[in-house]
Amino acid sequence: MISIIGIGSAASKIAEKFNTTKNYNVYLMNDGVERRSKYRFKLKSFPSPEQYEENIPKLDKFFANIDERVQVFVVGSSYSSNYTLGILQQIRDKKIDVFYVQPDAELMTGVPKLLDKAIFSILQEYARSGLLASFTPLSNVMIEKTIGDIPIKTYYDKINESIFSTVHYINYFNHAEPEIGMVSKPLDINRIRTYGLLNIKNLEEKWLYQLDMSRDVCYYLCINRDKLEQEGGLHKKIVDMLKGKPRNAFRRISYAIYETELQDFGLCVAHTNAIQNYS
Repeated sequence: MISIIGIGSAASKIAEKFNTTKNYNVYLMNDGVERRSKYRFKLKSFPSPEQYEENIPKLDKFFANIDERVQVFVVGSSYSSNYTLGILQQIRDKKIDVFYVQPDAELMTGVPKLLDKAIFSILQEYARSGLLASFTPLSNVMIEKTIGDIPIKTYYDKINESIFSTVHYINYFNHAEPEIGMVSKPLDINRIRTYGLLNIKNLEEKWLYQLDMSRDVCYYLCINRDKLEQEGGLHKKIVDMLKGKPRNAFRRISYAIYETELQDFGLCVAHTNAIQNYS
């Protein structure tokens, strides 16, 4: 099991998506919680960021049964993101992956922009120092580009569904046996990463964040069973395309192919040890 934590209202809406499938325990933490329960915790709201940091709740009982692996979702510009560091300190003995969702930074001003920049930088340092297993920035702007035109009424729901689907399938692939190939484990120092969608036909990546200086790039290809059984030369075709990807002594490429009853689809993950500039 993996514990999912959504810190703040926006992040909780992403986390709620994980309730649609098994293997997750979903913890929602936001100021909209009316009554505290096993998986819901009401966070107080304050007029200034400093007051959040001064009022970190004690969560030992709330997280008493949290799993060894934890995936935390944070939306950087939200005031509730000020709780993040205090919450992470209370589960620091777990394996923690932080997914950081960044709104359109160009349109942010004032306190939200300052919060976004500060939390974005601090969490990367947490990852580099080993306090986090990984830090994964995701950009709403780049996610929107992968989806295409989205109606305003369903904008955030479509974005959230895309985030959930991508994270969930990567979790699945990391625990499933591929038909062929093997995704290499990234070097321990490469704790900063991002995800992307993959065009199966040409292996073109559509990244959900523009990561600088990628070191380990992993390709997950999910191909329909009939094609795996009947299409000769498919493996060579895929390997030849992968060999055309940029790689050197500092940039490694690996892949794995999985079977699906659905239409073909692919995902990719890029890892680095380089601190990402705020933009």
